[in-house]
Amino acid sequence: MTSAAPSTWAPPRVSLRWWPVFARNLRVWRKLALPSLLANIGEPLLWLVAFGYGLGSMIGEVSAHGVQMPYILFLASGSVCMSAMNAASFEALYSAFSRMHVQKTWDGILNTPVQLDDVVLAEMLWAGFKALFSATVILAVIWALGITQSPRTLLALPILLATGVTFASLALVFNAKASGYDFFTYYFAVFLSPMMFVSGVFFPREQLPAFAQVITDWLPLTAAVELVRPLFLEQWPAEPWRNLAILAAYASVGLWVALAFTRQRFRR
Repeated sequence: MTSAAPSTWAPPRVSLRWWPVFARNLRVWRKLALPSLLANIGEPLLWLVAFGYGLGSMIGEVSAHGVQMPYILFLASGSVCMSAMNAASFEALYSAFSRMHVQKTWDGILNTPVQLDDVVLAEMLWAGFKALFSATVILAVIWALGITQSPRTLLALPILLATGVTFASLALVFNAKASGYDFFTYYFAVFLSPMMFVSGVFFPREQLPAFAQVITDWLPLTAAVELVRPLFLEQWPAEPWRNLAILAAYASVGLWVALAFTRQRFRR
């Protein structure tokens, strides 16, 4: 007997049925793993090489977390977070929209016992996995270039997974409201791109006006950078529970709103 559909803003109703959807995405992705990998890591590596070595040679060192560090190390610790953000966002926007609207893959899945909530959760977790994969490759390149070889950077991996899940949940909100691919331009132009430049990826946030620092304290990318960068410096994050709570809050609220908007879309 099929259970009644939840109301639009009902809490998420999920089960382990999200796993077959996740596994299906994984099987499809394995056929396109190399092109997907190059697409996800190309831009972050370009930022790292062009700014880290080019601009870094002129800047020298910057001060952050109470220590002086080479600019390329500062940039690398922010770039790996930016990579997780971008990989998750692209997957939960363009790829998820293709499966939902263009290919009608979701419609086929919903003809099975899998519920819509399970599909949305699977898409969020899948995008988080893609973010972790891309960030891991970036981290491996950072190690290979000798920018840092701190064992503590391995502890950044679960943080990067959480970062990917967070940005995936936010992207799925826009995915539910999109009528076409062009709609996602607003998300990148209004939300992701400005956040990328004010969250401490490219320069210390202390250079911002005081009021801007207060605002950026509560951005998810800032939370990720504040958790990851100290690990590159053989330090521990100053406020780990606060920053983890920020990521968890964005992820939880994002998933709830994404589910609500997606339920609305599928009931039209």
